[in-house]
Amino acid sequence: MKKVLSIEGMSCGHCVGHVKTALESLTGVAKAEVSLERKQAVVEGSSLDDTAMRAAVEDAGYKATAIV
Repeated sequence: MKKVLSIEGMSCGHCVGHVKTALESLTGVAKAEVSLERKQAVVEGSSLDDTAMRAAVEDAGYKATAIV
């Protein structure tokens, strides 16, 4: 399963690392590829919970504006 999250508030490589760590800490997430340029994260895994992913991004200090 793969989902794409649009993320607001990232401005540097540290931001990318925070979002990546937050998403990859979730149960069911195998990997997260986060792009500062595209302001998005592509998340892959066996079970991806939209609510949990949104909460993880927000807990890291950013805003997930869309999940596709």
